[in-house]
Amino acid sequence: MKAVIFEKLGGPEVLHLGDVPKPEAKPGTVVIRVRSAGINFADTLFRKGQYLMQPKLPDVPGVEAAGEIESVGADATNFRPGMRVAGIGSRTYAEYAQVPANQVIPLPDSLSFDEGAAFPIQVLTAWHMLHTSHATAAGQTVLVHSAAGGVGIVAVQIAKAAGARVIGTVSSDSKASLVKQFGADDVINYATHDFAEETNRLTGGRGADLILDAVGATTFENGLKCVAPFGHVILYGRAGGPPEPLNVFRLFEKSAKVSGFTLYAVAPQPEIMRSGIEESFRLIEQGKLKLLVGRAFPLAEAAEAHRFIESRQSTGKLVLNP
Repeated sequence: MKAVIFEKLGGPEVLHLGDVPKPEAKPGTVVIRVRSAGINFADTLFRKGQYLMQPKLPDVPGVEAAGEIESVGADATNFRPGMRVAGIGSRTYAEYAQVPANQVIPLPDSLSFDEGAAFPIQVLTAWHMLHTSHATAAGQTVLVHSAAGGVGIVAVQIAKAAGARVIGTVSSDSKASLVKQFGADDVINYATHDFAEETNRLTGGRGADLILDAVGATTFENGLKCVAPFGHVILYGRAGGPPEPLNVFRLFEKSAKVSGFTLYAVAPQPEIMRSGIEESFRLIEQGKLKLLVGRAFPLAEAAEAHRFIESRQSTGKLVLNP
């Protein structure tokens, strides 16, 4: 089968289309005929050997996909060939992917495969940060960095659905108008304004109760300047590089807390994972959550897709279509 392969660590240029063996449905897994594979910033770190999981060269990137079930392994109950599903797995930049049965998500007919590929990582990351790591509720202010990105555009909508006031940060005025369309109350262009000063101004000096930070180096320190008393900063990415080590005494001033988040910590807990899936689909059904697919690339253009997501010019979710 065709897949995107890299034999060495490096930039987007190391990615190329090649042939690899088709995976088999082992016990507890299913094989999906991939119609759309989600692209995440974490995939670029994996390509460079800088992610939590290290590649085993030669390797295939990708951790989520949507398509039809091709085959079902032993013990993978409740699934059958032909079902429309999304899932979290590995090596999904390919025509077929093996996915653990406990991380397979049946797709509603109302969602396309591209939207399905946009669901597992970005939606569940946003939902669990807002409702598992934090208890987002009406009256709170949530600051979402990279608000026009895959997780960001979803987090804006889920926070609004919970009744929170939402402030988004973006890198351009065109992105600002997009984030406004998706429900943000205020949007700050961090390229032209100091987001900490603006957040404090917009909140009358109080700051944000929750800050969702996928950027890291260029945002984390300033975030501590605009977090509210007893507020919470969640670091879930490092698109701008890892932040400097935290001096925990910085938290004393506002009795604030800082935590990290990765969806891999939630995945082994089926009840918590299921609640996020069910509640997120409910928001989609109610029209309170829309999945934005910013651009789809052919599988052979994975290198170009990585260049695009690293350019910080993309909006919404990027996907690959085998």
